[in-house]
Amino acid sequence: MITCFIRYEIDPFRKDAFAAYARNWGEAIPRCGADLIGYFGPHEGSSTTAYGVYNIESLAAYEAYRARLLADPLGRENYDFSRKERFILKEDRIFLKNVSLPHARRVMP
Repeated sequence: MITCFIRYEIDPFRKDAFAAYARNWGEAIPRCGADLIGYFGPHEGSSTTAYGVYNIESLAAYEAYRARLLADPLGRENYDFSRKERFILKEDRIFLKNVSLPHARRVMP
């Protein structure tokens, strides 16, 4: 299992557009085969940094998932929405593997 971290630089005056974009991925990404952890928008601190995070089995599975996402009606619509509205200024994607597993369980006092 690998985790894809997408770091977005967004227009600070278009946070609502990014939130709508994120909600659409909340439906399309799981349907197309990735385990969506979530999309995270600015709250405190930077007003321009946002993230999308999801798990996928492998880079090969990622390639198949991307093809399904491009063919998905909501996926295609969401890509077009972001291009048309231009609220994403920059997007960087990195794949990482969780090397700290297994984690200990949190102990409540």
